[in-house]
Amino acid sequence: MNQLEVQIMGQSYLLGCPEGGEIRLREAVQRVDEAMCKIRDAGKVRARERIAVLAALNLAFDLSDKGSAPAAAEAASPAQVANTVDSAAWGSLLSRLDDALNEDGQLL
Repeated sequence: MNQLEVQIMGQSYLLGCPEGGEIRLREAVQRVDEAMCKIRDAGKVRARERIAVLAALNLAFDLSDKGSAPAAAEAASPAQVANTVDSAAWGSLLSRLDDALNEDGQLL
């Protein structure tokens, strides 16, 4: 197993990578970095942990959407849904996420 040093949102990470998987891992890192930077740059979320959770949800939704029936393709992505939620609901969601993350400080 190889180790690769990568950058996500300006932070360095040393990741384990199976032989021959370097290209796929770098592509995955690029997708995660782009998703996290997009959320950060929107300016509504500042905490790295919350950005990571929202990016993970968006990426998971995109993956599940690719394998779903055509009707699911018409559904809005989490980012699109977040854009339609009023600010009070958005604040409530972020507050609940903060509470969940503050319980033990761990995402996994």
